[in-house]
Amino acid sequence: MNANHPTINAGRPAYSIVIPAYNEGARLEETLQEVLAYISVRGWDAEVIVVNDGSRDNTAEIVRGYAERNSNLRLLENRGNRGKGYSVRNGMLHANGEMLLFSDADLSSPIEEAPKLFAALSEGADVAIGSRWLRPDLQTEKQPLYRQFMGRIFNLLLRLTLGLKWKDTQCGFKAFTRRAAQSIFPLQRIERWGFDPELLYLASRFRLNVVEVPVLWAHREGTQISPLRDGIRMFEEMLRIRWNATCGDYDERSPQG
Repeated sequence: MNANHPTINAGRPAYSIVIPAYNEGARLEETLQEVLAYISVRGWDAEVIVVNDGSRDNTAEIVRGYAERNSNLRLLENRGNRGKGYSVRNGMLHANGEMLLFSDADLSSPIEEAPKLFAALSEGADVAIGSRWLRPDLQTEKQPLYRQFMGRIFNLLLRLTLGLKWKDTQCGFKAFTRRAAQSIFPLQRIERWGFDPELLYLASRFRLNVVEVPVLWAHREGTQISPLRDGIRMFEEMLRIRWNATCGDYDERSPQG
């Protein structure tokens, strides 16, 4: 199955691209232009879903304006600010595609890298995760050293606590087959920054085939994450994942379709 033309069900788009957005008015217009133009050039049968996480700026207005001119774009509105993890889950559970991708609103990994993840799914993976660390030479703009250090420490803790073996769990560029998404996202509990390890923990628990794919990536200024505050929160959420597993919160596997 070629990544350009996956087998699809009647009436269902081949691809869904989910973009969580919180106060992204300054850069969302450029992001939508790039994503929509790329879809058009590739001739993809694709939908784009922007999930507005209670933004206080003009994020929603920008999406509505583009949606009026692009029928394959739609806006989902969270009830208040719920977090990136909640936004991704909301978008994924409302997506109709056979292959579902979520991408950060700043396009740290450019949309041109999406075919790499879709190709991995076409070749048999259930989940394809973009990686900054399989090939560090693909980082066109590196993170500050303190963030690289904290990321490496967090990754080590994930290996020790949750048994996650991947080099990069936090890259905001991940793709799922529809079947995998319907298994994982209904069970997701973490709603803020620490949701990525939970997704991968669930994938591992269900013995899904997860492939790590090296992608182009560039650090973007203006990130809304605080390394210290959110680093502590992510550590707490990592322990919560272990607690949820101990309590049986992940024992019920959702129906697949």
